[in-house]
Amino acid sequence: MPQLEQFIPPVTPPVDTAAAPALDATVHGVLARMRALDAALPHHDGVAVFNRVYLAVTQEIDGWIDTGGFTDPEAARTLDARFAERYLTAVDAAVADRRPPACWRPLFQMRRHPGVRPLQFALAGINAHIGHDLALAVVDACRSLGCEPAELEDEYDRVGDVLVALEEHIREELMPGPDLLQIADPLTHLLGSWSLERARDATWTAARALWALRGLPDVAQEFTDRLDTAVGFAGRMLLTPL
Repeated sequence: MPQLEQFIPPVTPPVDTAAAPALDATVHGVLARMRALDAALPHHDGVAVFNRVYLAVTQEIDGWIDTGGFTDPEAARTLDARFAERYLTAVDAAVADRRPPACWRPLFQMRRHPGVRPLQFALAGINAHIGHDLALAVVDACRSLGCEPAELEDEYDRVGDVLVALEEHIREELMPGPDLLQIADPLTHLLGSWSLERARDATWTAARALWALRGLPDVAQEFTDRLDTAVGFAGRMLLTPL
């Protein structure tokens, strides 16, 4: 069976948040990486399904930034870039045969399973990225900008609004069958147990907790590890073969 590295273009190193390049270049850089993945991965690959979704999200957010949709464009670009870097770092780890975070492992492990539907792949990736990566990205952005999480709340909420709108579109586009048949489809019942809005609210709480724990690195690491494990468990449930 083909290996992941056969479908993924050469890896560029993750951006060092301590010495990041110009923010516009960083956002454009992660968009270029996702477009390269979209061109290289087989269409039905589970990682490809999520990558298409996330590429659309990032392009939408980038468009909002360029047209003045955020009150603080610099903060929005920083949060957007730090967020995307977490996903791309997980891809880099898989390519290099390193273990990605637990939240991402179900998607990489199940990405070619014939019993998993495209909508499950999309939402499992969203679950990993929102439930784990976004909290860490808020902390990364606060460190880069020298601010508190409360100063990023407006940008966080606007990014969340884009994600919720796109999740609704994704469900409509990838949900199989006529509406009358969806009630009996086990996919309907499986996905009804997960909510992006609830995940977004929980992530904001986690981000604030991690920021408050930044002076206690051992405790912060334990909190992060437990969060990673819990989100990975939810991802495995979302990828239950049907």
